Amino acid sequence: MNASSSSISYLPLLIQIGVALSFVVFTLFVTHLLTPRINSKKKDENFECGIESTGNARFPVSIRYFMTAILFVLFDVEVIFFYPYAVNFYQLKLEGLLAVIMFVSFFLIGFLYVRKKGALEWEK
Repeated sequence: MNASSSSISYLPLLIQIGVALSFVVFTLFVTHLLTPRINSKKKDENFECGIESTGNARFPVSIRYFMTAILFVLFDVEVIFFYPYAVNFYQLKLEGLLAVIMFVSFFLIGFLYVRKKGALEWEK
């Protein structure tokens, strides 16, 4: 296979990438031109779910809220890693079981640490 035939095989891919990028640039350009630019105090005001906004939108949020969310994501991702083990349970045999036990033990130690630190306590 010579160099010219291998570069020709990439031609459809390059054309598709070019068309996609052209479409994105064209869309951004056209929407920028067609968008009305009328600013007012009412239009620039925050609005969510039909509730009138009152006060400052930048209020301090407790770090416990973020800790709970991060811990939820962490343990949720842990559960996702069980799927490949469950699918290949019979092929992995004892070695796979020991690997999963070690994996779960790391997360269990982390969970116990988080619980001991009180990160799961919403109010103290």
